Amino acid sequence: MEAVLFIGMQASGKSTFYRERFFSSHVRINLDMLRTRHREKRLLEVCLDTKQPFIVDNTNPTKLNRQAYISSAKEAGFKIVGYYFQSSIEDCKRRNEQRTGEQQVPLPGLLGTYSRLEIPSIAEGFDELFYVRITDGGFVVEEWKNEV
Repeated sequence: MEAVLFIGMQASGKSTFYRERFFSSHVRINLDMLRTRHREKRLLEVCLDTKQPFIVDNTNPTKLNRQAYISSAKEAGFKIVGYYFQSSIEDCKRRNEQRTGEQQVPLPGLLGTYSRLEIPSIAEGFDELFYVRITDGGFVVEEWKNEV
């Protein structure tokens, strides 16, 4: 049983990474899609109760945001894996500008997430933690180096 948390700004590649790597194996919990915290909480509860692997595909910018998912999943016996999406604000702004309609995040929202973003730490309760970068060839996943 695996609980995965994505950490990173909007337009850093999280949802695309999910589709490429986890679509066939993990339920996607995404607040943009579910629209309310109540729905998100209910889907999380079902995954925990049924031992269904899941991914929290939100920005999860702060330790406090991440802690609710980590503590619930740990209590249910899940392995906790984090993926930190390394991306510059300029790259995220550029990718965000290529989005259309509701998928495009208003610039103040993007900048607000950037200002709150806290680098994750194994000490938060992760069993494994990885860096993810976007390159011309796709995604590069690297093992977490000792705390940054």
